[in-house]
Amino acid sequence: MNIRSLTRGDGVVIGAAVLLFIASFLGLSGCDAPGNICDSYETPNAWDSIGLGLGVYMGGVIGGALVVIARLLPAPRKVAGLELGPAGTVLALATAWIMLWNLIDANNAGAGLILGFLAALILAAGAIATPLVPALQAALLPAPRPAAPQPYGGQPQGGYGYPGAPQAQQPYGGQPQAGQPFGGGQPQAPAPAPGGDFSPFWFAVPVPRPLFAEDGSPTPIAELAPGTWYLAVEQRGAALVAQTQDGRRGVLQDTSGIQRG
Repeated sequence: MNIRSLTRGDGVVIGAAVLLFIASFLGLSGCDAPGNICDSYETPNAWDSIGLGLGVYMGGVIGGALVVIARLLPAPRKVAGLELGPAGTVLALATAWIMLWNLIDANNAGAGLILGFLAALILAAGAIATPLVPALQAALLPAPRPAAPQPYGGQPQGGYGYPGAPQAQQPYGGQPQAGQPFGGGQPQAPAPAPGGDFSPFWFAVPVPRPLFAEDGSPTPIAELAPGTWYLAVEQRGAALVAQTQDGRRGVLQDTSGIQRG
């Protein structure tokens, strides 16, 4: 999981889920009696009814959690044949719908009911709108920039997300270590495709983007997350063949707006 893969829409969902959880502890109804009577009146909250507390309020919180977890995972996961993201969205919608009718049916709605409905409505709206609204798809946490600009095709010299770390230079006349080329030099980046002018370079994506298998399979093998640097090892038309930190290679079809290292 990579927290930098979260989007602004996910931030809206997280905030609404927290607000819904807080609302479950607030009073469901108000008090119209004189002040001294209301002071001694204990207003029930959602947890006085297990069906309302666990079945409605916590149902919305769990739905929000499923939406966010689905975003953090590198590939879609299913539970009982259902993908986590859509299942969480359905739970958020169901919570907002039930809260709406509870609010309409209440004679004197309290803060817990009003705030709970607003939180459930925002949660459902955030879960539905995030894949559709570009502004909500922007990264919640911006990707850190390299410490200094690198020439095109050069390897960044460290920073968040760069695979590996710079190797110590060998002293003059020293013996090369095992696994190093003669002379103690740095291992070379993957060679470019034969017959082309392409040079490998580091890049970061502005928003989460899927990485597809090189054999053309439509199922993503990974998801590139903002804030992490990946190595482009080959260019195929407008697409790039990228390598992740764990050595997996795949095709990045959408290269618009990428940040070169």
